[in-house]
Amino acid sequence: MSSANKIADIIKSATLIEKSEQKAVVISFSLIFVLMAAYYMLRPVRDAMASDWSNTEISVLWNIQFFLSLTMVAIYGAAVSKIKFRYLVPTVYGVFALSFVSFHFGSALVADQVLLDKGFYLWLSLFSLFHVSVFWSLMADLYNQEQCQRLFGFIAVGASAGAIVGPLVATVVAQTIGSETLMLSASLLLLIPLPIIGYLQYLKRTELHNDQVSTDLSHRKIGGNPLAGFKQFFTSPYLMGIAAFILLYTAISSFAYFEQTNLLRDYDRDQRTEILALLALVVNILAFLLGFFATSRLATHLGMPATLAIVPAFMCVALLILAFAPILTVLLVLQVARQSGNYGIIKPAREMLFTSVSRESRFKAKPVIDVAIYRGGDAVWSSAFALLTDGLGFGIAAMAVIGGGIAAIWACTGAVLGSVFNKRAVMDEQADAVKIVSNSESSPN
Repeated sequence: MSSANKIADIIKSATLIEKSEQKAVVISFSLIFVLMAAYYMLRPVRDAMASDWSNTEISVLWNIQFFLSLTMVAIYGAAVSKIKFRYLVPTVYGVFALSFVSFHFGSALVADQVLLDKGFYLWLSLFSLFHVSVFWSLMADLYNQEQCQRLFGFIAVGASAGAIVGPLVATVVAQTIGSETLMLSASLLLLIPLPIIGYLQYLKRTELHNDQVSTDLSHRKIGGNPLAGFKQFFTSPYLMGIAAFILLYTAISSFAYFEQTNLLRDYDRDQRTEILALLALVVNILAFLLGFFATSRLATHLGMPATLAIVPAFMCVALLILAFAPILTVLLVLQVARQSGNYGIIKPAREMLFTSVSRESRFKAKPVIDVAIYRGGDAVWSSAFALLTDGLGFGIAAMAVIGGGIAAIWACTGAVLGSVFNKRAVMDEQADAVKIVSNSESSPN
């Protein structure tokens, strides 16, 4: 046996990746690594800006994000209808790359730095959802349903690895040549995925042999109504269930973010950036370990209901602990658990849910959920947080109890959604079996 085959066997044993899948998986891993590294070079800078503003200002920005998200989803829907598939994903990343170049040069040209900072805050927040959503749509289009359950956990490790490297790079760059240069660095990184996407489409046909996953549209447009994504979302209970799961997640995320922002007000921006970069580093190391060793095995052995419910259940317990011990240390531990659990378990499992919907839904309805619903949740929960704290005077302990109740509902929603996914998977397998039998009977002897 050759050394290459031995290495392939070792990889298969450790990660459940078949030999024929390894090249595509490694490249998929590398793609999300680059994307997340670029994002995490910029995220500490964005979050450090937030502590310069009041809760009201942040709430206003989050509401603006929601309406901006609706607009961008509509524009994306139009692009899906007009742009050929092989150009669609590179176009998204190319547009964002150019936008960060604009912010880089704008910092030297625009007099109102606060306005530019808020514009950057909004745009990076939109980028954080769009680039991930588009990537996982691409993944769901490359791999079949069985492969998704085995491989998405490992591919998600690439996101965690990129999220580890990104904060480290951000720290070095910020201390040497300034945070403004991060925008230019990120834009250059976003150019790397452009040729990779075409090669993955090639591997889909030649090594993965997954032409049956969807019709090969590399030379044709996806087509359809630009607003079809909204229609598909509102007419599909399954997609609305996924949206409810995300909406409940944003409630917990918003609570933790606002408390984090308030507790960091006493630090200057450089100190905040350092603290947040360190937090991101710890979070993503844990997410890396979870994704590498746990996620695929959870989905395979415990099933989707347990995989989707385990992190929300843990957050319920953690929030109730915070209610009795409302201190910074407990909150930071909660943040680490929430973020690492989301990136290492929840995110890849959630993306598996989209493997049982049509191609058009993945590219049109999915961004509605990932962007509009996500930012809509941010807007709703940020307003609710401001009302309960500033308006009614609720403290961190009371908010933690409310958050614990929401986390319990979130866990139940995940369990139900996982059960529905399992039923749809069985139905899809039965439908595929019928097609195979039908094709064999109709073929000439």
